[in-house]
Amino acid sequence: MINKSLLDRLAALDTNTVSDALDFLGLPGATVGLRPLWNCPKIVGRASTVLLAPKTDNAPTVHLITPVVEQIDSDDRVLVIAGGIEGISCWGDILANAAVSKKVRGTVIDGFSRDIDGSESIGYPVYGRGVTMISARNRVVQIDAAVTIKVAGVDVSENDYVIADTCGTVFVPSAYIEKVIDLGERIARRQDGMVEAVRSGRSVAEVMHDTQFEAIHVEHA
Repeated sequence: MINKSLLDRLAALDTNTVSDALDFLGLPGATVGLRPLWNCPKIVGRASTVLLAPKTDNAPTVHLITPVVEQIDSDDRVLVIAGGIEGISCWGDILANAAVSKKVRGTVIDGFSRDIDGSESIGYPVYGRGVTMISARNRVVQIDAAVTIKVAGVDVSENDYVIADTCGTVFVPSAYIEKVIDLGERIARRQDGMVEAVRSGRSVAEVMHDTQFEAIHVEHA
């Protein structure tokens, strides 16, 4: 119940607010370039990490990511994939269908997806750097899973928290999730108040002055 409550609270925020909370705490987590690959919904969940690498031999292998999908046994997972090759797919609609059957919440790729229309047709969220038509077969292999990986410059570990929406993707280390959510909720309340102040006619220069944001620091302290 604790984890579900945290996910619900995280889902009530957006990536902008979570990024701001990480900034206040001096933590990494916000990424650049990992955006929705179709007009998909926000995803919030816990990371199941996958590490890929270029294939260097001709030996037949199990298709990348399939072992990870088959082992998923909870409904809070987001697949987080790194280590692919520029312009080469590491996700497609067959994997998306398998993920849906396992109640996976979505996929974030530091790389490319193909068959994006297939993912869209079943409502499966995919975030990444772009789309391609080039297959991973005989080009990319899975070399590890459930390990710490580097995603768009951010270290992401198994079970870290993931939030992705139209502005991009943010990762939150599991050890800091409660602090980040607590602060994010305060930031959201303050920013909502600032919007209302501007709408009521207050000077935007006054409302957005640095001292207004410093007040969040004071409240946090």
